[in-house]
Amino acid sequence: MDEQESERTGRGGAPNTPVTPDAPDAPDSAAGQEPADAAPATGPGPARSGPAGPGTPHDSDDSLAPEGPEGPEGPDDTSARDAGDGTGDTVARTKEEAAAEKQRAATASQVHHNNVNQYFLGALNSSEMHFGIGAADSAHARRRAVGRLDAGEADAVLASYVEPDCFDDAVTALRRDGVVVLVGPSGTGKRAAAVALVATVAGGSDYVVLSPGRSLEELANGRVEFTEGVGYVLLDRMREGSAATADFDWRRVRDTVREHGAHLVVTTVHEVQGRAPDAVRHVPWRAPDPAAVLRVRLVRARCAPETVERAVDLMPAGCRTAEVVAAAERIGAGAEPDVVWKEYGSNAAAPVREWFAAERTPQEWAEVTTLAFVTGAGFRDVETCQQRLERHVAHAFAEPTDEEAAEAARRAADRRLSLSRNTLVTVEERENGALTRTALVFAHQQYRAWVLRELWTMRSTAYWDGVRDWLSGLLRDGRADLEMQLSIAQGLALLTPSAFEEVVQNYLHPWASGVAGPAGQSTATLVLHCMCLDESLAAVALGVARDWARSPDPLVRSTAAAAFSGQLGVRFPTDAVHTLLRLTGRGGGAAFALAGLVAVLAECRQDTGAVFRPLAYRLRAQRDLLAGRAKEGVLDAALTVLRARDARTGRPVCADVLVHSPGQTEKVGELWAGVLGNLPRWRRAVDGLYATVAALPSACDDPDPFAVRLGRAVGTALRPDERPALTAGLEAAVRRAERTGPAPAHLIHLFVDAVLSTED
Repeated sequence: MDEQESERTGRGGAPNTPVTPDAPDAPDSAAGQEPADAAPATGPGPARSGPAGPGTPHDSDDSLAPEGPEGPEGPDDTSARDAGDGTGDTVARTKEEAAAEKQRAATASQVHHNNVNQYFLGALNSSEMHFGIGAADSAHARRRAVGRLDAGEADAVLASYVEPDCFDDAVTALRRDGVVVLVGPSGTGKRAAAVALVATVAGGSDYVVLSPGRSLEELANGRVEFTEGVGYVLLDRMREGSAATADFDWRRVRDTVREHGAHLVVTTVHEVQGRAPDAVRHVPWRAPDPAAVLRVRLVRARCAPETVERAVDLMPAGCRTAEVVAAAERIGAGAEPDVVWKEYGSNAAAPVREWFAAERTPQEWAEVTTLAFVTGAGFRDVETCQQRLERHVAHAFAEPTDEEAAEAARRAADRRLSLSRNTLVTVEERENGALTRTALVFAHQQYRAWVLRELWTMRSTAYWDGVRDWLSGLLRDGRADLEMQLSIAQGLALLTPSAFEEVVQNYLHPWASGVAGPAGQSTATLVLHCMCLDESLAAVALGVARDWARSPDPLVRSTAAAAFSGQLGVRFPTDAVHTLLRLTGRGGGAAFALAGLVAVLAECRQDTGAVFRPLAYRLRAQRDLLAGRAKEGVLDAALTVLRARDARTGRPVCADVLVHSPGQTEKVGELWAGVLGNLPRWRRAVDGLYATVAALPSACDDPDPFAVRLGRAVGTALRPDERPALTAGLEAAVRRAERTGPAPAHLIHLFVDAVLSTED
């Protein structure tokens, strides 16, 4: 199983990545035309306008008619098709044009979503972007949340683990049943406890983290391949099914795990509804002693004894385990305890609660609400957004008296002075090229979450209806660039723990359906990406995206595809790939999303095989079947993934995968062979394969071994009668490329020789 293997530059943020459709690949008499089905280029930087490698030729739109084995050297009938003969070609061409237009629209949509994904990844590396969500740093956020737990990760968890008083009960239950469920709120250390439990009981060193989307049925019926001696952890399990069948379902899971000699620990925030299942113990989980957690971590960090005791004495009330761990890391790195503790527990909440405890005017309410969603903008943008918000929420306040109206008018005339007096707000100077700009932010990052909690607690539905209409209007009117969209998304992600249903029902689902236009769809996906930065919200984001993927609305499904092609797909690659493959036959840009996911996984140095393996399996399973929607969908997805380009370098993503992840060469070769075996796609496959081999010199210093390795992989997977046709097609491509400049003849010949060497 995979889990086991596993448009502009924003203001002061990371640059937005321009993304363009797949650049032309192979030489043709109609050079310069772009294929209608071209995969989007994806990557962390601007797209190159030039070729990706020496002699990279151009490609025409060959999707209108199948080609014979002569491939790219065959006669060009484009002009004849275009001219028509008065016998129905015009009607056929109209249908083709409509299909091409639809394809271009889908490509443009996915290009936009790839821009959004790359902007988000760039923002993770920007020190000026205030996420304030969870404790995930950039490196952590770029790793999968499922699959085998690295030995180093497990050791890091176990070395500093402090057992709570309920730990022994869970150990007893796990030893007896093989399965135990930990039930408790976020921030109580359930993740570390799950690893510690399987380490204590299973006795091995192999740990596998399962997707929170796994159902009890999948756990019981063999969809998860439990292995003897391995400890399995399923974090943040989603609520599912009826409580009436819970005991029966858990009994099946328990029996399956026992039968395989494995152990499984499940964590969830959902309390048991009604009677708890008898088959599997559900242990109410309590956090370990925070002072003990702090001491252990500071001692391991080799802090002086006086520093340890001072940090323990200064620790404020109300700190969650996750906050204690984050604070300990900072203190262990040399930060002063009194400075660190200002940002955690009750200390972080106190200034915010004091501010809200005072009598506030509608303008002041609007000030903090605006900043909660539009953080990091300059004075003009904040003031403009605030003015719009005040109009939307005016009905939520009592009609002002004449005196109050006069005072409000006076304050409105000097909003900037009012902002400067707000104790929760500060001004940062941010570098913007050679210049600096002012950015309004909260005085401490933690204030933002507490402001949103207080707003949700203290303001009525009428006020929040106004906030919803205000944010939707900003997105729909095109006033929000990518930086503002990301800021809005951060605010909604921070609001989710306090108001999950509000966020999902009034923002995410409507925006995913296009109510607020393309910017609304983008922001909805960014909310899910931001949730992935918080361990306790990542599973929530996965659940929302899975719901979108099941929607009958094609716009909602396309938003789901976009979400799975970015950060959500990095965190949960197995779920992303299975969902996108299921959507490939239903439109919505699923094939482009798969290509985007491969590019993002490659950039994050994650396992691109999460896409290649299941795609190759499906292609192999359907290779000898007659054409059908399912087969066509898989073929299109495979070809789109293989031809995807990195917008930063302009070269095919597969070229980088072959160099940086050589273990994927066999699966990549199998995919190329699969699409080469399909006659209607043969020419585009040859063009894409030529471009990939031609790009290898720009991806590494010594491309020869990679070309040979790929040639052997492709040759092994091809049928005997397909190898000569591929050889002829590639040699023809070299000859045509040589007409306009140098061509990578040496590499292509190495590749072809490697293909032919597999005949024996």
